Amino acid sequence: MSEANELLRTAREHTPSRRAPGAHMSRAELAETVCAWLWDTTEVRYELDGHYIAKLERGAVRWPGAAYRSGLRYVLNVASDNELGFSPPPGVVVTEPELTLPSTVGLEDDVSDAGDESISFLTFAEQSNVGDLTVEQLHADILGIAQNYLRAPTRPLFVRSRSVRDRAFRLLAGRQSPKQSRDLYSAAGWAITLLAWMSVDLGRPDVAERHTRTAWACAEAADHDVLRAWIRATQHTAAFWQDDFAGAAAYAQDGLRYAAGTSALFLASAAAVDLARCGRADDARDALGQAKRMPATPADSEPPGLFICTPERAEGIWSDAYLALGEARHTLGHADRAVAMFEAAPHLVRNFGSERMVRLQQAKARLALGQLDGAIETLEPVLSTPLEYRVRPLIHRISEVAALTAPYARTPQARQLREQIRDFTQHPDLPARPTRTRRRKPGSERPEAPTAAKDPKPLEPPKPQQPGAQWTDAHPADVHPADVQASDPRGSDDHRPEPQQPDVQRARAVPHS
Repeated sequence: MSEANELLRTAREHTPSRRAPGAHMSRAELAETVCAWLWDTTEVRYELDGHYIAKLERGAVRWPGAAYRSGLRYVLNVASDNELGFSPPPGVVVTEPELTLPSTVGLEDDVSDAGDESISFLTFAEQSNVGDLTVEQLHADILGIAQNYLRAPTRPLFVRSRSVRDRAFRLLAGRQSPKQSRDLYSAAGWAITLLAWMSVDLGRPDVAERHTRTAWACAEAADHDVLRAWIRATQHTAAFWQDDFAGAAAYAQDGLRYAAGTSALFLASAAAVDLARCGRADDARDALGQAKRMPATPADSEPPGLFICTPERAEGIWSDAYLALGEARHTLGHADRAVAMFEAAPHLVRNFGSERMVRLQQAKARLALGQLDGAIETLEPVLSTPLEYRVRPLIHRISEVAALTAPYARTPQARQLREQIRDFTQHPDLPARPTRTRRRKPGSERPEAPTAAKDPKPLEPPKPQQPGAQWTDAHPADVHPADVQASDPRGSDDHRPEPQQPDVQRARAVPHS
């Protein structure tokens, strides 16, 4: 007789019902909620029902399909299949993709069209209009989207943000009191800012700029300083991912004029990264000092989730700044603290997206310090990221890690890691190869590399070597995915000289999402 799956049953019974207040979710309700999420995510209808949930809880089925596992992880708020008692049969190699359709596939036209639509509302947003309608539900929807950001797939959140924006402008076409108009403009501004941030995640920072212009007009109409501050933060992020570090710094510093709550902490920290990338080391250190003196207390009007800069998120940004300054030891110290705080956070408020990016900072710093085994261990959780959470910045930055393994190209560990990263970036529908870290013999560890404090100015990124290649992001990078493929250890790497210490200056900063 199969052993019952108590982990799955316990997770369901600890999930509140959306229909019956005070009760837990029934098997039938769980199945319906998973099917609804799968439809929003993949636009494919699934036939999961309560009887199948019962079979899973009895242990009759220990390894359901990839789509069902993804849906159950999301609805029951867990990070891995193991937490729900799911494991593949012994000896079975998992080759199935996580979902039938990645959450960002097919959005290319939608992302561009959404930016055009926001621009079409710009003239309207700058006018004064009144009406007699409530915006309570609009703001509730924005709170829900911001709270789920970086914990849920991008596609359904993008669609919901777009819907909130459109509803707010339809309401503004009526007549309302000045206060209600300000509330509606505020709702529209937050929704458009969400669309802008998601556009960066989807590889279109140029589209994000279109959104933020209309969002700024909404913030002006609403006279909402905290919204202004987070719009400036979004404009900084869009400029940063287009290598315009001077422009990004200007946005961050201007945003401090309006900042309250944690927006001030985010903007001061982000300015430090931008200034370091511009070669203004003294100004960057001043900005870091300012940021470290700021409290991480949210303002009343800051939506939770994306628009809150937690202490761990700030630590991650500071690690970016120190890496840009060429100080890998300080980078590693702040990144280690950030990851420890992310891991200690409750699951419902844990920012997994930012945590993955900080782990890449850890890996870069460890590679720069000659700690290959430590870097490989750090990357294991990132390489197991489910398909629906592999946004463009994550794909982009992990390619840079591959470039930093070049000095270790003749070691088996580095070869295997580069193959894993190549699968992750070029074949995201394949599961990552398991990492097998070999223990070094005592005394065989590489000596730690000195930091590059003498020359804090970061190197300019090289231009892609293959014009017209398929990687179309406008993000800054040290490596083009085509370059990663060209340095396949099965090819020319066999003829490279013995490994040298990595150049700390090439370890680029990660995005502060």
